[in-house]
Amino acid sequence: MLGDVTQTTDSAAAGPTQDDGRPVDRKPSRLRIHRAWIVAVVTFVTIIGGAAFNSLPGLLIDPLHTEFGWSRGEIGLAVSIDMALYGLTAPFAAALMDRFGIRRVVVVALSTVAAGALASVWMTASWQLMIYWGLLVGLGTGSMALAFSATVTNRWFVARRGLVTGILTAAGASGQLVFLPLCAWIVEEHGWRPASVTVALAALVVVPFVWLLMRDHPADVGLAPYGGAYVEKPAPARGAAVRTVRVLFDAARTGPFWLLAGTFAICGASTNGLIRTHFVPSAHDHGMPITAAASLLAVIGVFDIIGTVFSGWLTDRFDARRLLAVYYALRGVSLLFLPMLMAPTVHPPMVFFIVFYGLDWVATVPPTLALCRERYGEDSAIVFGWVLASHQVGAALVAFLGGVARDVFGSYDMVWYASGALCATAALMALVIRGQAQTPQPVVVAR
Repeated sequence: MLGDVTQTTDSAAAGPTQDDGRPVDRKPSRLRIHRAWIVAVVTFVTIIGGAAFNSLPGLLIDPLHTEFGWSRGEIGLAVSIDMALYGLTAPFAAALMDRFGIRRVVVVALSTVAAGALASVWMTASWQLMIYWGLLVGLGTGSMALAFSATVTNRWFVARRGLVTGILTAAGASGQLVFLPLCAWIVEEHGWRPASVTVALAALVVVPFVWLLMRDHPADVGLAPYGGAYVEKPAPARGAAVRTVRVLFDAARTGPFWLLAGTFAICGASTNGLIRTHFVPSAHDHGMPITAAASLLAVIGVFDIIGTVFSGWLTDRFDARRLLAVYYALRGVSLLFLPMLMAPTVHPPMVFFIVFYGLDWVATVPPTLALCRERYGEDSAIVFGWVLASHQVGAALVAFLGGVARDVFGSYDMVWYASGALCATAALMALVIRGQAQTPQPVVVAR
């Protein structure tokens, strides 16, 4: 492609020079792959490895309850700590990467989650589960959250940025598709400990690839970003964390922030906290095998990709507020019907629910991000990071309260009904979000 040839020429011109200032004469290879694509592949594989940890908690509730006698509320608390820390760490992950570099942060994060998963094999008390899976895995996965793919895309790509963003976003769903059925089979056939070891090894296997192939910035290897001009590597940023907190305090003084955070908290409650954590044990309560229930969750991952892309297309054409209201309203209605769909076997109405829920799973992200951009301008990325944190806090609360409700009522029916009501509330909240016209920027005419 012409763009690829131009990219190679720009990179060569911007690279090392001779003593007289002329660029070193390098013969570009037509078959050369730009290093940015290698970095993108490593990022994709890393996110898939991280998805292994997100796939396991829902599969562990029944085995841990059976072996140790821990209540589902105790187990749900560990999962909620994991989700809360995932969300609260995410806004600072970009600052950590600016300060210490992508490669170091990701290697430490992968090693941390692997240590937490491996240590859990020898645990004997519920507080250890909260330390290993709650604290360690939560901090580690939070450091590889949205900021990881966003930082890689912004640094390494100018052209094809939208394509790469979509591919890296799909990596999480792809990892769920790979690991959910595998981990479910391991848990059912060999127990939860081999499954925990498996996801730890998945993280450790990725570490050498990250260390050897990942680079923090194109300038580290004398290249320009793909499709762009060569730029020098910026000095380590020391004030990014302070700015992250300052933006939070500024946004918190506005009503739209709380409406966005509230609706996205309900989004997290009804996806990661509810379905991802409690769907498998709820289906198992009705006699469905764990492997079958986990496979249904994996199917959600497939339609998740389709729904997100289509939602982005709709967001470019329709009012984001109305889209959010429709998404949350339909999600709430579907949850009200879910208790009637639970059965020992998979039947067509349940398959329809899974397909629909997959399409709606993160369809809320494009309109939510669009509203952040409309209201908060250049700070929108950081504001969205905090809104994402509220998503995980909502998920954490329902992961815990859902387990408590199962202990108290003996079934998950009340959890589904309550979540349906919450989604109806989110639909109403979305309709009253108001944007704000951005300050017009001066037009600069290139000469």
